[in-house]
Amino acid sequence: MHIQIEGLKKYYSDKLILDIDKLEIEEGKITGLIGLNGSGKSTLMRIISGLDSDFTGTIKYNGQPLNGEVYKKMTLVTQKPYLFRSKVFDNIEYPLKVRRVDKGSRRKKVEEIMERFQIEDLKDKKGHLLSGGESQKVSLARALVFEPELLLLDEPTSNIDPESMNIMEREIIRFNKETKGTVLIVTHNLQQAKRLCDRIIQLDWGKVVYLDGVF
Repeated sequence: MHIQIEGLKKYYSDKLILDIDKLEIEEGKITGLIGLNGSGKSTLMRIISGLDSDFTGTIKYNGQPLNGEVYKKMTLVTQKPYLFRSKVFDNIEYPLKVRRVDKGSRRKKVEEIMERFQIEDLKDKKGHLLSGGESQKVSLARALVFEPELLLLDEPTSNIDPESMNIMEREIIRFNKETKGTVLIVTHNLQQAKRLCDRIIQLDWGKVVYLDGVF
């Protein structure tokens, strides 16, 4: 999914939080969004995901404004994911269920992605009882299982062990290569951005101050 942003301004009270004249997120690429705390990264992510509509300017997704069809093709993963109080299997299955994928295909897809994330042993555990690292892996697995056209990641690997981080980074790259899905990831970790991203965008006080190409 190709994203075009023009004339974006976002205020909190009278404070200007985002001021972006023009920005494009390339289709089929992994783009990193970096910057200091308060630079507007998470606010931009909320706006792109449709969670915040209180802004001026335009955002187009493959040339369209945000609508129900576009919204169904994207998903957002945050650093503090919300999981249902049901089993992990049911949590991961949910996006497929609401999209009316048949039961046999749902089971196969969920089992395959749980194996890739090495979380098969969590299958019957309740989502709200997981540790932080377990929750983050389950949340990313749930996001990837329906193969979205736009994957939005807001610090998805913060405060987890190196092994879990490696698994999650591997699966983000796999997703992008296999499905050509567009990925936008907010991270404080510049080395992670260099490992994952085709392009890096830096925000400073709500403005784009740096764009870099392939590493």
